[in-house]
Amino acid sequence: MTATASTSTPSTVRAAATRYARTAPASIGLAVVVIVTSIVTGTLWHPATASGGSLVWAAGISTTIERGWWWTPLTALFVPENAVQLVIVVVLSLTLLALAERLLGTARTIGAFLVTGVLGITLGVLIQWGGTAIGELWATATAFDITLDPTIGIIGALITASAFATSLWRRRIRLLTFAVVIMFVLYNGDQDNGYRLIAAVLGLILGAALRPGPFRLPLRRSSHGETRNLVASIVAITGLGPLAALLPPGGFGPLSFIGQLFEQRAPVTQSVLDACDTNFTANCTRDLAAAGATGLGSLILSLLPLVLLLLVAIGLRRGRHFALILGLVVNAGTIVLAFIVLGVGDIFFDVDSVRERGQFVELALWLLAALLVPIGSIVLLLATRRHFQIRAPRSAVARFVFTVAISFAVLAIAYLVAGLASLTEYVPNASIADVFASTGRRFVPTGFDAVLGTVIYPTSPFVIVLYQWVGPVFWLIFTLATLQLYRATVTGRTPGDELRYRALLKRGGGGTLGFMGTWPGNVYWFSEDGEAAIAYRVINGIAITISDPVCAPERAERTITEFVAFCDVNSWIPVFYSVHGEYLPVFDSLGWQHTSVGEETLLNPQTFDLAGKPWQKVRQAHNRGLRENITTLWTTWDDLSPSVTARITSISEQWVSEKELPEMGFTLGALDELKDPDVRLLLAFAPDGTVQAVTSWLPSYRDGAVVGYTIDFMRRADDAMPGIMEFLIATAALRVRDDGVEVLSLSAAPLATKPAGAGTQADASESTGVSAEPGSSEALDTVLALLARTLEPAYGFASLFAFKSKFNPRYETIYLAFPDPLALPAIGAAIGRAYLPDASPKEYLALARTLLP
Repeated sequence: MTATASTSTPSTVRAAATRYARTAPASIGLAVVVIVTSIVTGTLWHPATASGGSLVWAAGISTTIERGWWWTPLTALFVPENAVQLVIVVVLSLTLLALAERLLGTARTIGAFLVTGVLGITLGVLIQWGGTAIGELWATATAFDITLDPTIGIIGALITASAFATSLWRRRIRLLTFAVVIMFVLYNGDQDNGYRLIAAVLGLILGAALRPGPFRLPLRRSSHGETRNLVASIVAITGLGPLAALLPPGGFGPLSFIGQLFEQRAPVTQSVLDACDTNFTANCTRDLAAAGATGLGSLILSLLPLVLLLLVAIGLRRGRHFALILGLVVNAGTIVLAFIVLGVGDIFFDVDSVRERGQFVELALWLLAALLVPIGSIVLLLATRRHFQIRAPRSAVARFVFTVAISFAVLAIAYLVAGLASLTEYVPNASIADVFASTGRRFVPTGFDAVLGTVIYPTSPFVIVLYQWVGPVFWLIFTLATLQLYRATVTGRTPGDELRYRALLKRGGGGTLGFMGTWPGNVYWFSEDGEAAIAYRVINGIAITISDPVCAPERAERTITEFVAFCDVNSWIPVFYSVHGEYLPVFDSLGWQHTSVGEETLLNPQTFDLAGKPWQKVRQAHNRGLRENITTLWTTWDDLSPSVTARITSISEQWVSEKELPEMGFTLGALDELKDPDVRLLLAFAPDGTVQAVTSWLPSYRDGAVVGYTIDFMRRADDAMPGIMEFLIATAALRVRDDGVEVLSLSAAPLATKPAGAGTQADASESTGVSAEPGSSEALDTVLALLARTLEPAYGFASLFAFKSKFNPRYETIYLAFPDPLALPAIGAAIGRAYLPDASPKEYLALARTLLP
């Protein structure tokens, strides 16, 4: 039974709206309430102020405590402050609060909204009140503010609901929500942001109280893609911080002063320039710095830290190593610039006032907070650095360096030459040293001009253009060059190599596992006549191949011997991994040894039948799926809708996050391998249209036609029907039977042993008689058998093999062939590195723990 993608119709839209209304009545209700209250109280047209008519509904020291309006922590949750906040509240209510309601249920969502919102505001007001009593800076600065903000309760309810989400989404919700809230507290710092942070913390406590079991905040492991996305999101959020400092009502947070570096000043009049030219006073430095901070070019340059951090985030999301380096440099530069700015703190703070109040310690803590964000970003990048190892080829790096260096030199020299030619046309008159210093300042944000030495301002129109634009033009070139560098990847192969390999695959050869050779990490060897290819990867001098040689059967021996000679020229030890038994005579003739590394399970779709007692378990699962109206879709990734791909990603990330052990690769595909247009997907859908499980199928060819499929990726949702995988595999066998497919491989089970008495096609050709001396293949068999038993608690290879045995398959042994027994330790280490290329010491420790009795 298969389902096809349907187009959206008015009836399906109405059905979706009806389902939404049933699952989120409280969220819809809040959106309606805030619209009504904004109209009734007048905040839709006139923003709330400390003297306005909406004051009676607002919370704060002046209302809740001084006037005794005890109800304001409650009413503040239902009245928006202005029209902009109304739009934000409606959007967040219909999205984030609706998500919370789906996780918590309507009654508990209403309770979480009220409890975290009312308590968050109440505690916030009390903390402010206590702070004003002792003269605390933030409390004093915000003492007369008022709060009308439903988002406080929304944030609290969302964090409460995160306790009921899957581990994947629990981490996403908490990490990203707290990152945004803390960013606003640090950079904007008005009392609403403080109340949101308190409500979020209360949400953690309330969620733990509502959810049975002990309260834990486990650090679940993530796939590389998930970690990259989370780190990139956090870096992007920190980059947006200075913009938050510019939002009304201005900034009161520890980092809010940074916003002053990005503000545009009013243009300085010609009379001021004339006065400074005649009599240069102390005020002229600020006036000329203000003159340099006006104009579009200066505005663009003032946003440089934001642009660079967003550029870093883009690269981190792609796993680029250069983005990691750039992120470290930008944050280190931010620390240096922060020290420079803090050295002239009287620009941002009234030092005399601080001295009178004895607030030096508090001020020092506030200023120290300016360093916490870049330092925290550096620590985060260093801690996750192993996830960002995609490097550009040397040619691309050289091109990037040349482009950046030449553009900097041309622009700097252009301004320098023009400036030196018009020394008398600066205010004040400039020296040669002043022009050189001014040239360097053209490439840093304009807000730092006044703290980086004597400021000079040109009066020549041509020099003014250069003064304003050499910096922005350079950083534009740098940004474009960086984006280009992100697209360049060292793979050891070219797109042309991959196309050649795929073309040979489609002619035939490579076996049922040959398509794995197209995966990232592999490079290709081609015979001189172009009729044969081998996919391999080199790890510590060991060249490990994947599956059988891609060539005609009669050319196999020649292909293997030519590749061995190629490895010998490069001083590599060749190792053929996951080859089938038909090639063992070739290795015997070379004097090599070989050992079994797993069993492949094969089905014949043309004779596939669910009748009979041996098929009872599979038949039951298949029939149950039909009874429960489970539908399937045979498709490719590119043909799926964004909602379906998002669901598949969520299922996969949930599976990864629940494992403390490192995710394996090499011959085990992950999410990225699903996206190949030649890979087929078979999805299972519940009656309501949600994805329950997904499998991927790698093609094998003969004369350009698909003659087989090999299963690779298997993931199921936690709430999927029991037996959903048996249902999908049986459906796949019945589906491809009509296409004339000859073989359906359930892939190999590493380190597995076929049941006693089960034959394989390779039995007749299996080599025997190797003595069990140290380093021999028989001795290695013993070691591998022990390793299989040891790793079973960690990865469940035997359990997977037992699952595949339900399908009454034909077994095909796959082998490891190697030339030198003395190289077995190095070969074993290289294969382990191939399967776990990015595992951390912590993950290896987690793996070791699972091996203990």
